[in-house]
Amino acid sequence: MKRLLTVFGILVVLAVAAALGGYAYWQQRLAAPIAVEEPALYQVPAGAGFNQVIRDLEAQGVLEDAWAFKLLARIDPEQMPSLRVGEYRLTPGMSGREVMALLGSNNVVTYSLTVPEGWTFRQMRALLNSAPKLEHRTADMSDEEVMTLLDREGTFPEGWFFPDTYRYHLGMSDVDILSQALNRMERILEQVWAERDDDLTIETPYEALIMASLIERETGAPEERREIAGVFKRRMERGMRLQTDPTVIYGMGERYDGRITRADLREATPYNTYVIDGMPPTPIAMPGRASLEAAVKPLPGETLYFVSRGDGTHHFSRTLREHNNAVNRYIRNR
Repeated sequence: MKRLLTVFGILVVLAVAAALGGYAYWQQRLAAPIAVEEPALYQVPAGAGFNQVIRDLEAQGVLEDAWAFKLLARIDPEQMPSLRVGEYRLTPGMSGREVMALLGSNNVVTYSLTVPEGWTFRQMRALLNSAPKLEHRTADMSDEEVMTLLDREGTFPEGWFFPDTYRYHLGMSDVDILSQALNRMERILEQVWAERDDDLTIETPYEALIMASLIERETGAPEERREIAGVFKRRMERGMRLQTDPTVIYGMGERYDGRITRADLREATPYNTYVIDGMPPTPIAMPGRASLEAAVKPLPGETLYFVSRGDGTHHFSRTLREHNNAVNRYIRNR
């Protein structure tokens, strides 16, 4: 009997040792480095489960011991984080456990998309349509349909999207970018309007958006924005037309080929400020924050005219005679 108990004890010890050895080996395989020699991207598709991802990683040669993770998913599924759709960067030396944690994290591969200040909504849409890895939900929609999708039915889109650099990842769509840009412009416009001067000729935030778009399109020199805003303000106070070329260009639409003729200046479009009084009916571009701030804080002074020097800056004049001399100097001679 004593001999039998001794044999039984030995078998128990051996069984425990085998179990512990097997468990240790399993944990070792979970922590083993993945089989990649250089950084690689892995995409988690929509609706994928861990078993599918494990099989996929095994098929791609990333995981050499997929059985260890299948066992983990079956025995202790709570250790398997929720997967997130997107692309992830796998690097040499990562363990299988680290890969699984990565695929459930926010560390997705991101891409950037820059909308320059002064661009039109048409240009922004073309950029979105060409952006890689971005779902193009609005590509076949009209501008009106896009604004309805964004819960702004009946709103003319020009000017309402803040120009900036936006980051996105696989699984996002152009609607996500448009929504971010729209919300940012509305928020910034509200902030800027709350800090406006008291003696403005413009009366609403939307008029400030229109004015800012004119300023944005007139100059790329930061130091000139408030002075241009001041010129526009004084011209409106005196009942003078704004006579700004970018409004002519916007009214021409796709007919614009890089030059403006005398006939273009005389053409009666809703946007041609050589023909209409006051500002155009809508913005003509997407202004940045600096132009928005200039629109509500124009620089005091006496200048009423400005003309391009041809180097990105302008010559400002108080009188028509001085302005004509500047035109002769900078435009006609050139």
